[in-house]
Amino acid sequence: MAKTYGVGIMGAGNISAAYLRLAPLFRNLEVRAIADIIPEAARKRAEEFGVAAQTPEQLLKNSELDVIVNLTIPSTHFPVSKDILSAGKHAYSEKPFVLSVEEGSRLKAMAAERGLKVGSAPDTFLGGAHQQARAIIDSGKLGRIASGTMHVMSRGMEHWHPNPDFFFQPGGGPILDLGPYYITDLISLVGPIKRVSAFTGMARAEREVTAEGPFKGTFIKVGTPTTIHAILEFHSGAIITLGASWDVSSHGHHNIELYGTEGTVYVPDPNFFNGDVTITDRAGAKVKVAPWDHPFGTANQNLDTPNPRANYRNAGLADMMDAFETGRQARCDLDVALHAVDVMTSILRAGETGQVVTLSTTCERPAALGPDAARALLR
Repeated sequence: MAKTYGVGIMGAGNISAAYLRLAPLFRNLEVRAIADIIPEAARKRAEEFGVAAQTPEQLLKNSELDVIVNLTIPSTHFPVSKDILSAGKHAYSEKPFVLSVEEGSRLKAMAAERGLKVGSAPDTFLGGAHQQARAIIDSGKLGRIASGTMHVMSRGMEHWHPNPDFFFQPGGGPILDLGPYYITDLISLVGPIKRVSAFTGMARAEREVTAEGPFKGTFIKVGTPTTIHAILEFHSGAIITLGASWDVSSHGHHNIELYGTEGTVYVPDPNFFNGDVTITDRAGAKVKVAPWDHPFGTANQNLDTPNPRANYRNAGLADMMDAFETGRQARCDLDVALHAVDVMTSILRAGETGQVVTLSTTCERPAALGPDAARALLR
């Protein structure tokens, strides 16, 4: 029987509820404790989900934990993951993995020295819809993916998040906050990226918080680009354009469109595990693909809405621990996460310098996760 791994959570913010709620779906995970620098935040989450509340120091020393999930703010992802590895535990981070290639390379060296696994969200590319799009591409039905477009655009985080300041500082912005979903999905669908170019800017130097909460009506100084237009050249030869912005009130672009020599695939929002997949033939006739029987595409939340969502957060963590046990490469492996960081930071650097930036990292495409392999991760 597969081992059950003790999981600790570092950081009791908004996203921690999803990890705590969904971890019981997976056969090899058991969340046992949560910590936060604000003790009351950890206590509330612990009581809500029936786990232990601890200080960060206690969590790192907890002998019942094999892996710690790093849900702290992006600027502390590196030092916290470093502390986790130093404590002799596997580390799994929320996105973005780290904020520089140098930080990720240091974590990679530490993990290798200690025989530990390091991984990172997003794991939404393991969702049923995205894996179905991957299977269609891998079948050759669309020919070679030669180009594409990708858009992640909205009016910004200050309209819904009660404390959005960090989204508009270095380490945030639409590239480093939402970009990981899109870039990682592309790495899975098309492969690693070779070089990038970009133009970046911001529509406003300050943003008013309009979301309900203690900061409503206050203003945030913007410290990172909020509109980015980039071109990505892949090792496969594909060329894909990216538009990412928090300065857009409305648009009509599809999330991801990939253009093959024999047809096109429309990929749903990589922020979610499910969605509609549409393909065309060479003549352009669109066909909505019937969803396949993939467990990570089955809606399990918002079931009373017109578009219920599938949410299987922890899938990447469960896969990483299974990979540790079986000796294979994890799908949300450090190398994939580090390459995504390289892509995103290189896009921002290209925007600052006006240069074409050749990436310093690469990775293998993560292994596909078919329906049977996904079911094997569940209880």
